Amino acid sequence: MQYMRAARHDLPISGKSLDKETLLRAWKFAHRYRKLLYTNLILIIANAIVGSLPPLVFEALINDAIGKKSLHLLYQLAILAILLTIAQTVLGVATRWLNSVIGEGVIFDLRVALFEHIQRMPISFFLRTQTGAVLSRLNNDVIGAQNAVATINSVVSDSFIIITTLFFMTRISVPVTLVSLITVPAIIFADRFFGKKLTHLARTQMQKNAEMSTITTERFNVAGALLVKLFGRPADEASTFAAQANFVKRAGISTALVSRTYFAILAIVGGLATVAVYLIGGREAILGTASVGGIVALAQYVTRLTSPLTDLASAKVNLLQAFVSFDRVFEVLDAKPEITEDPDAIDLPLPKGEIKFENVSFAYPDTAYVASLESPPADRNDQPFAQVLRNINLEIHPGEFIALVGHSGAGKSTLSSLVSRLYDPTEGTITIDGIDLKKLKLQSLTSAIGVVSQDPHLFHQSIRSNLLYAKPDASKEELQRAVRQSRLEKMIDELPLGLDTVVGERGYRLSGGEKQRIAIARVLLKQPAIVVLDEATSHLDSENELLIQEALAEALKGRTSIVIAHRLSTIVQADRIVVLDQGRIIEIGSHSELLERRGSYSELFRTQFLAGDVN
Repeated sequence: MQYMRAARHDLPISGKSLDKETLLRAWKFAHRYRKLLYTNLILIIANAIVGSLPPLVFEALINDAIGKKSLHLLYQLAILAILLTIAQTVLGVATRWLNSVIGEGVIFDLRVALFEHIQRMPISFFLRTQTGAVLSRLNNDVIGAQNAVATINSVVSDSFIIITTLFFMTRISVPVTLVSLITVPAIIFADRFFGKKLTHLARTQMQKNAEMSTITTERFNVAGALLVKLFGRPADEASTFAAQANFVKRAGISTALVSRTYFAILAIVGGLATVAVYLIGGREAILGTASVGGIVALAQYVTRLTSPLTDLASAKVNLLQAFVSFDRVFEVLDAKPEITEDPDAIDLPLPKGEIKFENVSFAYPDTAYVASLESPPADRNDQPFAQVLRNINLEIHPGEFIALVGHSGAGKSTLSSLVSRLYDPTEGTITIDGIDLKKLKLQSLTSAIGVVSQDPHLFHQSIRSNLLYAKPDASKEELQRAVRQSRLEKMIDELPLGLDTVVGERGYRLSGGEKQRIAIARVLLKQPAIVVLDEATSHLDSENELLIQEALAEALKGRTSIVIAHRLSTIVQADRIVVLDQGRIIEIGSHSELLERRGSYSELFRTQFLAGDVN
């Protein structure tokens, strides 16, 4: 049902017209299929002509073959009718196939373009947007865009069917043809009246379906299910879901009732048109101004008119709905990535790991903003957030181990994120081996840096797949070495499937220490010159902590290391400690040097690190 297919969005379309810019951008995606489009057009015209011929065959069969009692002509016309039916079926299948190839091709191109673009968006984009809203663009809106192809194809096909049908009808009887057209206003009225109701109901049903899907998505992942159980809310959640599902049920019943009524009225209108043809045509046949075969042919033609007239009556609404999908996709494609690669970017040859911050300041930008992806929408503010880092000057030598310490919000994570170029500094420059990060190819930069976050993410795949994500072409020996260095051998040997064990969503089938060691092994497999580590051992048992400390020693050996320190053992081992406070470097030195100064680090060490280790 067209209204059910088309009504996918909450954006109003009443009073709107097709935007020329949207049409041109949409055509760019369809342009590569232009040869198929032209072929499809030829087949549509051929199908419309062939489909208009059977009533003429039946007219001849009744008037000539039966009327003149000619068996020879009867057999010929019967064979011709069969051939026309086969030809129409073949042409219908061919146009349907071409339409699917074009439509699915446009969906593929849109999805790939959208996915690639979203992958290039900065982290701030993902922090602001709803995952479900982004997925809706990839899943629902690109399919909605396919409806534009289907609707245009339908408009062309219906137009030629109407033209050819009316042409042959007027050749048989002009008065009867005019009588049959009296039903057109009734069809248009029914389409407009019920179309609005169906569009509203379909939109409501899809909205309620989306809300129900959100509930299941949030409750059926590991974290959501655990929260529900810990707070003893299964019965409440079941009640909430039942209420939401009831909305969907009621919307579905209403949609079915209205759509059935709509089609029933169309059937009545079509039946009245057929009766009118037989009434007026029968009168002409009795008076001798028309033949019986002609009246039968006219009745068939009237039946053939109903469907295309109904489709054309709703074509504008369907096109507008389809192009809303294009608008929503283009809305995301128009969001500009903050991190871009310079056209003249170069590779980082044999990275040594020297890092230099020169007068670096940073404020998180309020960009990559797509209002419809946020709920509730944030207030638009073109001003950047308050400064997170202020005038940072720091030189890290190749192979040096730097620990970052400071109170929460001091800027430690931000400073490490700038090295990976998750963000660009608002002011100043950051260089690796003397080359500005902005002048390096992004792939070359990411190859030189390995990051282990505090809460490492694992895909719902095997341990092997998660490790090879860092280096897909790694040899068996390289994989085994990474496993050995990260102290994973014993754990993997105890698993029934070893490296092929699936870790579960976000790695929830593993302990925190096991996830950390897999993340470290992933970095070791990558063999980066620089390691950025948000160390997270404070909540682990002593055995896991010892294993991770040993794995970290392997990961940091001979590499430039920037570690956000959480444990006393880490800062004691560091070559230098950088103390941050409110985005500024207030102290730099070794552990013993900073203790002797009895400054901010000495106080931080006594209240945070020393106390934390005692606990």
